[in-house]
Amino acid sequence: MPIPPDLPVVDHHCHLSPSGEGVEAARRFRAAGGTHLFLATQNYEPEVPRSLVAYERQFATTEALAARVRSEAKVVAYPVIAPYPVDLVDAVATLGSDAAIELHRSALDLAGRWVRDRRAVALGEVGRPHFAVPDEVARAAETVLDHAFEVAKESDCPVVVHAAELGGPELSELADRARRAGLRSERVIKHYSRTRVLPEARHGTAPSYLAGRELVREVLQDPGPWFLETDFLDDPRRPGAVLDLATVPRRARALAERTPELAEALRVPFVESIERVYGWRPELVASEGP
Repeated sequence: MPIPPDLPVVDHHCHLSPSGEGVEAARRFRAAGGTHLFLATQNYEPEVPRSLVAYERQFATTEALAARVRSEAKVVAYPVIAPYPVDLVDAVATLGSDAAIELHRSALDLAGRWVRDRRAVALGEVGRPHFAVPDEVARAAETVLDHAFEVAKESDCPVVVHAAELGGPELSELADRARRAGLRSERVIKHYSRTRVLPEARHGTAPSYLAGRELVREVLQDPGPWFLETDFLDDPRRPGAVLDLATVPRRARALAERTPELAEALRVPFVESIERVYGWRPELVASEGP
């Protein structure tokens, strides 16, 4: 059984780079059966951004890549933008804690304006470095994360959280912080989730699972919201990392062909979860936005 023709095939979190495969990777995704990408920004320049102008250049590069993916690869691409929390390690060391926090708050404000102007669909990645950092950096990250929730509430959009693997207590804490900012917990997406999180342990948050073969089968019967992603880095030094961009459509096609009764379950990550978390239905026309 093929994938149902009305079913979009969505990679919820990936990166593309002008110095990597770029649009060619999106063409491979399309050839494998993929239709939609959530394209998260990343640092494209040799230095970590140390000014708002540098972040604006970064966001503009992501927006331009998404436009090229739509026009040249015929894949719907949704920009997801924010200052990367790991950037705080450099920013605190070079600018000082107060200036680093102000820079990241300003970059989040800019990202929020882009969401409100429909130039992006979510704030991401926000959150915490996934490794041990000095206390000053950790405190700065917590301050910036609270601001991210406030901007997301103001901009009526989700936040895509970067952090180490989180269990029930940590997800509960994130959900509570979001709610204090007035943001629904379902709009907190934990990107790079590598193990199944039972529905009752999510505390309303939405995991975005790395699309490993066994993990996909394990989570497929879970109620939403949840997503599938590759976190493809498009880094020539690490070809195919984290997962190759063609992985999600290959997984979807294999499930549809080998276990036809599971094909309809893919509507949870590809349609229903997007409707619940983002508030709109993924369109099937590559030239249009949300």
